[in-house]
Amino acid sequence: MKISGIKYLTGEGVKNAWVNRLMTLASIGVLVACMVIIGLAILISENVNKAIGNLEQQNVVMAYMKDYSWALYGEKDTTSEAQSSEATSDAVAEGGEDAVAEEEADVNGIKPSDYVIHNDDEAKALCDKIAKLPNVASVTYVTGDEGLESVKKSMLEGQESYFTFLDEEYGNPLPGSAKVTMKDMSQFDSTLEQIKQMDGISAIQSQDDLADKITAIKRGITIAGFWIIVILMVISLVIVSNTIRVTMYNRKLEISIMKAVGATDSFVRIPFVVEGILIGVISALIAEGLLYFCYRVATETIISTLGTNDIVRYGDVAVMLLLIFIGIGVFAGVLGSVIMISKYLRREGSEFAAI
Repeated sequence: MKISGIKYLTGEGVKNAWVNRLMTLASIGVLVACMVIIGLAILISENVNKAIGNLEQQNVVMAYMKDYSWALYGEKDTTSEAQSSEATSDAVAEGGEDAVAEEEADVNGIKPSDYVIHNDDEAKALCDKIAKLPNVASVTYVTGDEGLESVKKSMLEGQESYFTFLDEEYGNPLPGSAKVTMKDMSQFDSTLEQIKQMDGISAIQSQDDLADKITAIKRGITIAGFWIIVILMVISLVIVSNTIRVTMYNRKLEISIMKAVGATDSFVRIPFVVEGILIGVISALIAEGLLYFCYRVATETIISTLGTNDIVRYGDVAVMLLLIFIGIGVFAGVLGSVIMISKYLRREGSEFAAI
């Protein structure tokens, strides 16, 4: 098609929108309302996801290690004792008296083979191993002394005296631990099992119920957002289709003449497609500006009332929203116009020829 033909058909599409400006304005108004609602749903979802993300960071898993404190104060099962005895027997068989000397118990009756993590380097190596799991976001090594200080800080004022018995004779009963945060809470249980299976981990402290709630909230928001978009897209298609239908009704004689002189279906269809696209793009631009104003007023009110800045800034999602609005507008405009004009073109102009 020549450039002159493209200019003519584009001009016809703009002319159609102007001639039927009342229906065009009605379509734009409905599309803008749909887009603003979709935009608000996206912004609410983004803010909820940000809040949940902060909550996920607080949902920390503590993986306690099998170190000296665990061997001294922890509860052992018969399997651990059997493994320890077997390891000692193997050491005697392989190394003789020297190996027995290495396995001699200390004053507390603890032998090196009774625990897995013997120093900070081995503890950090275990943390590095945990950090390599796909769903692990971060891992921090917490020594027993750091853990004890954290417990003391969480106590009420004056209750620190409860820990005065932990002198040099009794020591610190808390083992070293790995502080783990995860990326995707829907994989919480599987990641937890992977950590539990690692050699050197004695126990895990977690909030399984919180992880389940976070996953359920995310799933609910996703489903609700999907259906909101689907319903509003259907409404948009109906409105644009009706606008195109009115335009076709006003131009049915002209279309009949064009078909009679040999105009192709594409030549007849393009002006209506242009009209639909024009309606969609104008609606997207208006919706973007209106949503920015509404969201700015809402966020300023929330910040001044609640005193929090932990809100998604509009500038961070402005381009994404504009592209979504334009995509929705163009899709609704093109599909609505194509469906409506094709309905008549399939009749081979019989409806127009009757005029």
